[in-house]
Amino acid sequence: MTFENTLEFAKQLDSQDQLHKYQDEFIFPQVNGKKVIYFTGNSLGLQPKRTKSYVDEVMNDWANLAVEGHFYSKKPWWDYHERFANPLSKIVGALPSEVTVMNTLTVNLHLLMVSFYRPTKTRYKIICEEKAFPSDQYMFQSQVHFHGYKPEDAIVEIKRREGEHNIRLEDVLAKIEEVGDELALVLIGGVNYYTGQVFDIKTITEAGHKAGAKVGWDLAHAAGNVKLELHDWNVDFAAWCSYKYMNSGPGNASGCFVHEKHHNNNDLPRFAGWWGHNKERRFKMEPTFDPVHGADGWQISNLPVLSLAPYLASVEMFDEIGMDALIQKRDKITSYLEFILHEIDKEVDSTFEIITPSNPSERASQLSVLLHGEGRSLFDYLMKNGVITDWREPNVIRLAPVPLYCSFEDMYHFGQILKSGILK
Repeated sequence: MTFENTLEFAKQLDSQDQLHKYQDEFIFPQVNGKKVIYFTGNSLGLQPKRTKSYVDEVMNDWANLAVEGHFYSKKPWWDYHERFANPLSKIVGALPSEVTVMNTLTVNLHLLMVSFYRPTKTRYKIICEEKAFPSDQYMFQSQVHFHGYKPEDAIVEIKRREGEHNIRLEDVLAKIEEVGDELALVLIGGVNYYTGQVFDIKTITEAGHKAGAKVGWDLAHAAGNVKLELHDWNVDFAAWCSYKYMNSGPGNASGCFVHEKHHNNNDLPRFAGWWGHNKERRFKMEPTFDPVHGADGWQISNLPVLSLAPYLASVEMFDEIGMDALIQKRDKITSYLEFILHEIDKEVDSTFEIITPSNPSERASQLSVLLHGEGRSLFDYLMKNGVITDWREPNVIRLAPVPLYCSFEDMYHFGQILKSGILK
């Protein structure tokens, strides 16, 4: 499609957009009396209007039923999490038995590493990407320390080539082959939080397995944003947060994936707890742990239903729409934003360098833009003029045109505000 940098063209694209109506499903902050252009769904998604009714339902059941709400509320609390199995499995490409919700992201990655990072004297190294999200870096360091290794010996970072912003797939595969028999685990972010690069999960997982390692993924920026086929790609495990692209609220519960090939392995270590015990026998208070079959067997404590309620509201919205429709709009609106940036670049003295890959298969709903010749004052101008975006040092803004609630008209108006901020 040939794009145009005009308001009329943007409105035309919105009129053809099947998902345009979903903008009305969300609550937008306001600046100067107008709803904002929201580009930070990669940090915290907007609140769906339907969320309040899901939370109110739990609050009312708590008020009216108290402890009996575990079994007699409309959505009984004791199996509340089971309502996530079908919609979540579609979002991440899994069997319903392979997904669960519990805890928060880094907690879950730690718990999953109990099962899948089993270092030996000869096979103990972990491969990750350079400049992974700091929480992942801290997790790797503490895990290898716990097992008696030094991070500088056990953690292998795949680096970007000199002068390049993204990691080449060929370099990932070469590093896996190089580490070879010393490799215990590959654990990479499915989408790099800084650059927005989407990694080839299928190919990297195959390479890790060929080297004899387990392969897991941090899908914080991928779940609800990228087309995933975790089961078919034979991924060992994965975890993701729910508050970014899945709009479940700040710091909310994490999702987990454990491939079914591991479900019957009773020798696989895990940190056990009451809620992971055989559901039919849980209230018999038995002394020996008998895990639930499937990913639910990795649960530890009973779940915070008040936190799950907003997440359930969101995944049911995803189930209505389907990932294919989301991906289709994601690609189109991201391409339109890219076009707008290039058009504005022609009209100003500053230079915009998009460090996110230009290949649509290597990016999702994020463009990270290096603003040559501009500083923090431009970011401040955008924020004061109703564009909520994200600043990363030294001079990068991250723009996430989330297809659920961003419009093509938003992209046009952003371009005009950006231009005025530079020319002011």
